[in-house]
Amino acid sequence: MFNIILTDSALQHIKKVKAKNINKFLRITIEGGGCSGFQYVFALDDTQKADDIVIYQENEVIFAKTDTTSAQLLNDSNIDFIEELGASYFKVNNPNATAKCGCGSSFSI
Repeated sequence: MFNIILTDSALQHIKKVKAKNINKFLRITIEGGGCSGFQYVFALDDTQKADDIVIYQENEVIFAKTDTTSAQLLNDSNIDFIEELGASYFKVNNPNATAKCGCGSSFSI
């Protein structure tokens, strides 16, 4: 089992987005790329795949990952949603990352 924690801010933002996109959920995956080797990808999806690992929080599907590799790389991560003047974004606090780029959207292991 994998442990991924959503902060209250992230959970509230996801619920707000889901209210406008009723049959969709947030999918988070990790792909190769970015200036540090791996990058987080957040997207809305309406199709659950056979190998998805589904995360439930507050009795509803919040998001799913497409593969166990992404889940392993995200294990014990904390995902927050930040709202600042001029920008809003998901911030992943990943204890498995050994380095990250300056903007925080890519990391290395």
